Amino acid sequence: MKTFVLLVGLLAVASAEWIEIDWSQVRPIEEFDHYWERLPAEMQIYRKMLPTHRIVNGQEATPGQFPYQIALLSEFLTGTGLCGGSVLTNNYILTAAHCVVSGATTLARGGTAIMGAHNRNVNEPSQQRIRFSTGGIIRHPQYTTTNIRNDIAVVRLDAPIVFNTRVQPARLPARSDTRQFGGFTGTVSGFGRVSDGSTATSAVVRFTSNPVMTNADCIARWNTALIQPQNVCLSGEGGRSACNGDSGGPLAVQDGGSLQIGIVSFGSAGGCSIGMPSVYARVSFFLSWIEANSDFVARP
Repeated sequence: MKTFVLLVGLLAVASAEWIEIDWSQVRPIEEFDHYWERLPAEMQIYRKMLPTHRIVNGQEATPGQFPYQIALLSEFLTGTGLCGGSVLTNNYILTAAHCVVSGATTLARGGTAIMGAHNRNVNEPSQQRIRFSTGGIIRHPQYTTTNIRNDIAVVRLDAPIVFNTRVQPARLPARSDTRQFGGFTGTVSGFGRVSDGSTATSAVVRFTSNPVMTNADCIARWNTALIQPQNVCLSGEGGRSACNGDSGGPLAVQDGGSLQIGIVSFGSAGGCSIGMPSVYARVSFFLSWIEANSDFVARP
């Protein structure tokens, strides 16, 4: 009975006020200057040639298929950026550092995390919209906007998340899990733009799947030192990839249920559907940091 009362109380906190979003003022984080500042010089030539895809060559998810998926709206002086993220605990979400940091050390002024959404434009019964403040943002201390290393952050929300059938925490690798996941089928999900030449964003969750690559194979495709042990890559086979608006979102494999192994970090600036691997922050590499900076407790 005490547990039931507590859940009811938490629900009242999380849903006390419906937060209205003016979606016309929200744009993918990839359209902000600070997204490009962190990329190497050879990719800067693409700055004015932003691809306008979304999860390219993917499909719409079924409602509740990705209960850990969130839409993250971060407020900067230059506008509101759309990213993805995942539910970490009742109090914290997991995302990319570039989704919540602009300038050398400037954090977002706050924002809104949307959990349990299938269609983010609709007031769905399962949906929870919870604010976060600048003080709740914790980026990796070795992340800067002039590199793509340590691209990870946790955000403490202003009110706790209530878990239900449409809202559940992501399952992360155990401390003892040393697998690299090469050869597994990886699935990336999120919100964002829908097609070439379109200015519309996808209101619904979409996803696509491809093989997870070994880092050696990923390095061979990129022909660069950009890929390091802290990264994991998803093949771009068939033109399937994460893209604009997916930053910070989860890459998962099936291993006794969904297991989040990556956080969307960057892809080829030449286009999302050209077949290049998309690159993610490797969750297992940062597991100790996640534990130290949130109330998440990893499995042994």
